[in-house]
Order: sequence, then C-alpha cells, then structure tokens
Amino acid sequence: MDCVIVGGGAAGLTAAIYLARFRRRVVVVDKGDGRLRMIPRSHNHAGFPQGVVGIELLGNMARQAEQYGAVLRNGEVTGLSRKGKSFVAETEAGPLRARTVLLATGVVNHRPPLPEDIHDDAVRRGLLRYCPICDAFEQIGKRIGVLGGDRHGLAEALFLRSYSPDVTLISLTGETLTEDEQTEADIAGVTVIPAAVSGFDFPDETVVLTLADGGQVTLDTLYVGLGSHTRSDLGLGVGTDLVGDQCFVTDEHQRTTVEGIYAAGDAVQGLDQISVAMGTGARAAVAIHNDLRKSDGQTLED
Repeated sequence: MDCVIVGGGAAGLTAAIYLARFRRRVVVVDKGDGRLRMIPRSHNHAGFPQGVVGIELLGNMARQAEQYGAVLRNGEVTGLSRKGKSFVAETEAGPLRARTVLLATGVVNHRPPLPEDIHDDAVRRGLLRYCPICDAFEQIGKRIGVLGGDRHGLAEALFLRSYSPDVTLISLTGETLTEDEQTEADIAGVTVIPAAVSGFDFPDETVVLTLADGGQVTLDTLYVGLGSHTRSDLGLGVGTDLVGDQCFVTDEHQRTTVEGIYAAGDAVQGLDQISVAMGTGARAAVAIHNDLRKSDGQTLED
C-alpha cells in the first residue's frame, strides 16, 4: 500500500481524493468523532452561499474519494511503528502496512461537563458553539456567553465583542482574571462573572446557566473557550517533533521530522478551518505522490 491516512476529516479525505486520482493505493482509517461532524451549518466555506452542514460535506467527500478507488474504514489506529522501509498501523481489524503515513488526526475540544446526548443536541441546535471564526457573524446582536474565565476565554470574548454589545465571560471552575485582564475586559465592555457554573440547561432556544452562588445567566448562545489538545500520540510514538507539545512540526510540503510521515489539518499549527485543512491535505498528497515517485526513480535527476 502507498499510504495510510489516519483521520477522515476535511484534510484526510482531501488527501485521499488526490492520492486516489494519482492512482495510489490508499486507505483512510477514521473513528468517526472529528470536529467537522459537529458543525450544524458553516457559512464561511467558499462555494456554499447557503451554508454547508458538516456531516453532509464529509459524506460528499467520502463518496468522492471512494469513487476514485480510496478505501475508507471505520475504526481506530491504535499504534504506529516503522518496519524496514515502511510503516505498520495497528487497527482493530488488523495491521495495515504502507510506505507512507498521513496523520490527519485533528484536535479535541475540551468540553463542558455535560452528558454526550445533551451536548450534541445543544451543538446541533446552535446553542453550544466552539468556533467564533466560523459562525460569530450569525450571532450579531445576540446575548453571547464565553465559557472559560482565564486569558484564553477573555481573548475569545474580546474577539466576539465586535459582533455584539452583550458578551459575558463565565468561569467553569472559578478562575479569575488578573487585574490587567479585568481592565481589558472592562474597557471592551465584556461582562465578567467570577462565580463558577454549576448547571447547564438548554430550554427552547436559549442557554440558561446556574451559578454556584445561586444566580442564573440567560444567553442566546454559549461559546466554549476551554481550549483543546492535538491528537499527537501516534506521531510521538515514531519520533515526530511537536510545536509546543501540541501540533506536528512540518515543512512547507507537510512532511514531519520523520521521513515517510506527513501531517495535515488541525493537527498542524494554524487556523482550525475547513478550507485550511483541505489545503494542507492537498499539499500533503502531492508531496507523498512525488516523494514516492522520486523513491521509485520516476522523476528527473536534481
């Protein structure tokens, strides 16, 4: 096999389409919990003036990849190792051996303490959100909350302030801002509630937060500003370098610091956006194809 792609999000599926059209043997392994699946409708993805639903975009991309011969498998890659000049990806259905590996593993948002069904329903209804770059435009003038009482949460609240005069920063665990950070919030007109959130409710089309001091806050939408972490374990297992213990270090062609291992999408430092993920996926696929051609003596001498 020419390539195993770990992750079937925007980056992984774009790479699969390109590689399949390069007539490469490629398998995509995806466990089905990528962030694109959570997007109820994106309005900033070019070419979709009416917006596009995340899971529908994924479905179209998957069908397109399969149309050209890519193999898509549901499951998880649990281990990755080098065997001679190739790599072995361990999966629940057995090992996959390939000459190259593309890590399109993405990142995981840190979620509020909610049952999965309640969380997913709130996201589907647009009451709980994770990406102000993606959908803040649709929240113009609404009562917006940001869950996360530290500097990261404040930065998100300040970003959202240009969309609404009613932005509230709410702590999950009782974090407090520094004096300078509180001054920044005051200047921007961001309301800061230091009392920790003790309960979440999503009645009708609103978000109602119960506070530890007995108070309540009612919002139209709540952005979760609790941070995220990159799925980098597989790469670390074969020695890839990371930026700040998070994202994969890559060159301009999405090559990691380990020959034969590439990375694309949100697992690479940059904007966590669909279009960016697709771009890095395409760039990785071209590099993989050309590197394999060079290895096989199918390119001109330098």
